[in-house]
Amino acid sequence: RFRLLLFWSAMASAAQEQPELASECVSEVADGPLRLSALQEQDPSISTKDLRALAKAGFHTVESLAFTAAKRLRELGKAGDLPVWSDDTIKMLQRAAAKCVPLGFQVASECLAQREQMIRLTTGSARLDGLLQGGIETGSITELHGEFRSGKSQLCHQLCISAQLPLDQRGGEGKALFIDTEGTFRPERLKDMARKRGLNEEDVLNNVCCARAYTAEHQISLLKMAAALMTESRFALVIVDSATALFRTDYTGRGDLAERQQQLGQFLRMLQRIVDEFGVAAVITNQVMATVDALPGPYAGPTSRPVGGHVLAHACQTRLSFRKGRGTARVCKVVDSPSLPEGESEFAILPGGIADVTKEGKL
Repeated sequence: RFRLLLFWSAMASAAQEQPELASECVSEVADGPLRLSALQEQDPSISTKDLRALAKAGFHTVESLAFTAAKRLRELGKAGDLPVWSDDTIKMLQRAAAKCVPLGFQVASECLAQREQMIRLTTGSARLDGLLQGGIETGSITELHGEFRSGKSQLCHQLCISAQLPLDQRGGEGKALFIDTEGTFRPERLKDMARKRGLNEEDVLNNVCCARAYTAEHQISLLKMAAALMTESRFALVIVDSATALFRTDYTGRGDLAERQQQLGQFLRMLQRIVDEFGVAAVITNQVMATVDALPGPYAGPTSRPVGGHVLAHACQTRLSFRKGRGTARVCKVVDSPSLPEGESEFAILPGGIADVTKEGKL
């Protein structure tokens, strides 16, 4: 991951000529993710045909191969997505990948140094950034769950702007990728938010790649396309709004519950692999369902809980709960995080995007 940090530094120096917006993303940096051709440098016996088969199956970098189990490669071979390679061929490919990607131990001081250089994307609200200790963290998956109209999609649109801002403005200096499963993506909102910050509206829109997913299978296939796009240009953010909607409708009833959770787990694993490969921030929204067995009274628990069960809960590094407040105000609560303490913060949804709420409930 240290090479990914150097990749960010290279992006910062490349964007200094345009401090107002990183509209031109660098496609290749020496210290970024390694292309599959690097495998042949480690082992010349690896054929170009094998590399093409890997790319067709969604493996576009050496990191993607290094982070995949041999069992998964065999399963893809049986499914027809990859050639039916022998165990020796799979071991040869993984040995070559292991020579390029560090997969061993490192001391905690090095981990801390890398964490201190971690980029966080501003949410647009100083109070919400304070709750999150700087903003949405790159290199991890953040889940936003809550009822409808609680501000999840609005924050996703705001993060598409933040991903393009310079580092000194708590941005990511990259592009944003938006997978829309509920029809909530609105480019006109991006124009409003860009206008509020004085950014070029056309550049902002051109730096956001969006796709509408219609089935759970289509949603999974879009992640493969996303990995291919990220090898060509620098992306700082991946958004899936929402991650669970299509799985809920495509797999209905208790009879499909096990298969639904398996497919959802595979989708989240693919998303985590993209995060590890490219160092992007992944933000997924999640629906909630009513807790019908909740007891009434002042000591009752929550009346709703997020969809996805333990599979989704364990896959996300940070979980944020959203609820409606008074007027334009919304409330964000840290539910689970390995580094953030539990707490709450208000923010406002305004025509120009996400902002702070004053004591009077206005900007």
